Amino acid sequence: MTLHSTLRPEHTSANQASGGGVRDWFALALLMFPVLLVAVDNTALTFALPAIARSLDPSGVQLLWVVDAYALVLAGLLVAMGSLGDRIGRRRLLLVGISGFAVVSAASAFAPSAEWLIAGRAALGFFGAMLMPSTLSLIRNVFREPGRRRLAVAIWAAGFSGGAALGPIFGGWLVEHFWWGAVLLVAVPIMLPPLILGRFLIPESRDPNPGRVDLASVALSMLAMVPVVYGIKELATHGPRLTSFGVLAFGLAMGLVFVRRQQALASPLLDMSLFRNRVFSTAITANILALFSYNGFILFLAQHLQLLEGMSPSESGTAMLPALTATVVAGLLVVPLVRKVRPGFVVAAGLALGAAGYCIVAFGDHDAGPAALLAALLILALGVGSAETISNDLILGAVPAEKSGAAAAISETGYEVGSLLGTAILGSILTASYQQHLALPETVAQAVPAESADQARETLAGAMELAGSLPAPLAEGLTAAARAAFDSGVHITAAIALVLMAGASVLAAVALRRVPPAK
Repeated sequence: MTLHSTLRPEHTSANQASGGGVRDWFALALLMFPVLLVAVDNTALTFALPAIARSLDPSGVQLLWVVDAYALVLAGLLVAMGSLGDRIGRRRLLLVGISGFAVVSAASAFAPSAEWLIAGRAALGFFGAMLMPSTLSLIRNVFREPGRRRLAVAIWAAGFSGGAALGPIFGGWLVEHFWWGAVLLVAVPIMLPPLILGRFLIPESRDPNPGRVDLASVALSMLAMVPVVYGIKELATHGPRLTSFGVLAFGLAMGLVFVRRQQALASPLLDMSLFRNRVFSTAITANILALFSYNGFILFLAQHLQLLEGMSPSESGTAMLPALTATVVAGLLVVPLVRKVRPGFVVAAGLALGAAGYCIVAFGDHDAGPAALLAALLILALGVGSAETISNDLILGAVPAEKSGAAAAISETGYEVGSLLGTAILGSILTASYQQHLALPETVAQAVPAESADQARETLAGAMELAGSLPAPLAEGLTAAARAAFDSGVHITAAIALVLMAGASVLAAVALRRVPPAK
């Protein structure tokens, strides 16, 4: 659903076709397939990164782009694809997205190079942007009665959290028993049920008067997001450079042009007036920072468990499952809590828990085994689950009812931006710190080819792969050096995330303090 179309009453075929019976729940079941797949894909791929690094030998920046290309394209196109769904039909757009996602997933699973895989991930972002706005818009039209709709939307939201919790186990098992491409290839059978049955069980809906799709706004949103993220990556990886600052400045300038264009359009792609609401803006900020910290944590912890602790992908996924499941549990538990406690304080407490989790990482000893890091993830997960659930409720409650669709679309974009920035910024800083602090033992540098030494200096996976081919004394020296370099980066990124989460907690407590408890 587009941002502008929610300002007008909709007359859709769904409103006429939906009878409020069992068929509605069958439709919801089919819509959950793409929701679960996207959620599982995000966390499952993280556990495939070490295997991808060994198979395709990407550079450190390329490895980050394997993750970021998808989220970058998806976040930039979410609102635009919602607008397209309004015009051509949301079910039609959903089925196109499902078909494209399945085909590109199959092609990417057999990628012969890092460049191929990055291009495939970008294409998956393109088709993925068709899926998420379509699923939520269709749910809103299938379930017309408010109580049933709230339950359906709650199940939709739980699909994200549940999929994220399942992703590490599922992805780890696939990587361990097959190969990294299986994480992508599994999209094909998962997409078949909605592709085959969706045309019969999911009623079509569209806005008969959707307004004009402003292609210039779509282009400007991409021209703003891509350069900003790329500039951040370059600054974090290579340090201050004129080209990096130039690219970053260009992206920020395009962002300013995008904002001004939205303010001038009669039917904007993004309704900027929503951000004038302090509760709305603060809740969006809390959501972005919560996802920022969560995804950045999982990115480095997956590498730590597999490459430094020697866990298999499925073992590391199992070790993280309690914390990831806690995200779902915390989200459910805080719902009755906000009837007695002001929601702003609940959001602030959740963000403070996230800061406490990062505090353990920033000042803890990582050589004593994974227990402390897993405990930190559990604390962070409880905080993120709490803050996310209530901040989403505040986002929808802070705007008029006729703009609730617009608020939901912006919230969803915030999810993707937070996830993207978490891997882009914290991941880039971690990679840069590793490369800067790795002191390759002289005995290792003299015993291996220069190309192998360069690979070890590039990524932790490269260093551990080289260590596996060396005699025990040399392997131990290289492993110790790589661990020290990687841990130095973890301490730095954790300290940055700690400051951000603590600041966000204070902001939420102050800006949201007057929001009364829920009725």
